[in-house]
Parts: sequence; structure tokens; C-alpha cells
Amino acid sequence: MEHPLMFDPDDPFLHRLREIALALPGAAEKVSHGRPAFFTTKVFAYYGGSIKAAGAHEQHDRSLVVHPDPAEVLALAEEERCYRPAYLGPSGWIGVDLDGDTDWAEVRELVEASYRETAAARLVAELDAR
Repeated sequence: MEHPLMFDPDDPFLHRLREIALALPGAAEKVSHGRPAFFTTKVFAYYGGSIKAAGAHEQHDRSLVVHPDPAEVLALAEEERCYRPAYLGPSGWIGVDLDGDTDWAEVRELVEASYRETAAARLVAELDAR
């Protein structure tokens, strides 16, 4: 059974995230479990996530889910705008809610850090050569 789409393809936040993620060497986009996922051979970012609360999933539709350096995860986990996403949180992923006050330079840094954790060494070297 295919997951239903859990995002608005015209969402301006998704559009900005696409610009950031797809500018990275070898990056592509696919829909995984109903959400946009950005990947090379491994996923490095998702748009949208959820947490399991009181036996139900609480959706964070307008959020970025990344797998940055573990120290960064610990620092972000202390912030109110961040959450440990269902299923992915135990593996070192963190969700960051996006809103009108989002610092897009920080989003770029988080996406790039997650990319560096998951992309092949040759792609990271290509990024460093830019």
C-alpha cells in the first residue's frame, strides 16, 4: 500500500528547501513514506516529520528532518522548535520546525552537515572544491 502524499507541492518552504538540497553534488529528490526526501545514495534530509505522542502521531508537516553531527543533535534537542522524529530520532536524526522566522542560512548549514554525514566521500570532496 502506497503512502498518501503528506505535503503541498506548492509550499514555499518546500520550494526553498529544494533549492538548498538540490544544489548539493549528486542530490536528487524522491517521495518516501509520503514526504519529500533528498538523497544521494542515502537520504540526507526530509521535509516534514512526526513524533509519537499519547499513542498517536503528531505531525510536523512544515519541518526539516536531518542527520547532522551528533553534537549538533544534542544542542538542537534543547530548543523548543526541535523534536526527535518518530522512527528516525533514535538513529541520530532531528526535526526542526520551520516558520516565518526561519533562518535559512542555518537550514543550509543543517542540510549540508547532514549531507556530509551521508554522502559518498567523492561528493563531499566535490562540495569542498566549490
